Amino acid sequence: MCQCADKEQTGLKDPVVLFYHIEDCVYELQGETMKIQIKYFSDEIERLRYIDGKSDWIDLRSAEEISLKAGEFHLIPLGIAMQLPEGYEAHVVPRSSTFRNFGIIQTNSCGIIDESYSGDNDQWFMPVYAVRDTTIHVNDRVCQFRIFEHQPQIEFEETGMLSGQDRGGFGSTGKN
Repeated sequence: MCQCADKEQTGLKDPVVLFYHIEDCVYELQGETMKIQIKYFSDEIERLRYIDGKSDWIDLRSAEEISLKAGEFHLIPLGIAMQLPEGYEAHVVPRSSTFRNFGIIQTNSCGIIDESYSGDNDQWFMPVYAVRDTTIHVNDRVCQFRIFEHQPQIEFEETGMLSGQDRGGFGSTGKN
């Protein structure tokens, strides 16, 4: 979002005017490329890149040869560190084929790496648990990431009743 969106700095106090101002600035920013500094800890892994036309997630690769027995835990080094821009974070998740190909589960489900984890030795890792004996080779694609803007500040307002329609509780959307 643009730096001028702060209504106190710009004098845009009317919420409608501010909304359209922000929308115009967001429109202007579309198509710009965000530059992020990256350090590679290994020359053996492929450099990060988009797979054109397929997804806006970027694959991450194992930076070492790893053999695991069923029931073992390991931190897979991903061979990179990044300096994310202020206000952004990376979400690291398994690829859809990771469990089938390697029999591993990411133990934290979704890894969140914020902009404070940006030191010279802050290598990214994927924490995994093996459900079967497996070998992961250097340069195998094991997970993927995407950059997200931080959530806006939220203020919770307690209430005794919500006005939405009851849908039947947890798991109710799968019923016919």
